[in-house]
Amino acid sequence: MRLLIIFIFFISNSFADETLNIKNLAVNKELKKYKDITFFDVNNKVVNLNDYKGNLVLLNFWATWCAPCKEEMPSLDLLQVNEDLNNLKIFPINVGQDNLEKSLSFFKNLKIKNLKIYFDETMSNAKKFSLRGLPTTILLNKDGLEFARIVGSIDFKDKEFIKWLSKYN
Repeated sequence: MRLLIIFIFFISNSFADETLNIKNLAVNKELKKYKDITFFDVNNKVVNLNDYKGNLVLLNFWATWCAPCKEEMPSLDLLQVNEDLNNLKIFPINVGQDNLEKSLSFFKNLKIKNLKIYFDETMSNAKKFSLRGLPTTILLNKDGLEFARIVGSIDFKDKEFIKWLSKYN
């Protein structure tokens, strides 16, 4: 009987580690692969995600008119400089077809200091990733495969989220 109780304790604890209480986070049962993920930086230079294999990548799709995007962007800015996630590369990608000036003003008003602005003007990535709303965050492992996504805003400073994400770093 004592052995059975110990066994149940270990099993329940191992499942407890996998159960996350992070709103809007969906962990994929199977990894998803995408081809040719490219977007543009503020200088209209093409950024190719293949160049970032080996890094944990976070793609955050946003727009200046999106209130939840505005709410989460400051915590996303702090996530970029989190010392526990030194292999994390964040790409905030504007899909709202906002021009550079409006996007820069958005970042300035929110005091965003650690992130750069990227654009998906043709909405090609929004279509590839089947976005259903903004903000949406796609998490890619070191092999460039999607392992999770966040639909809607979250607090990227959440300790449980950072602890969970650091397992993939």
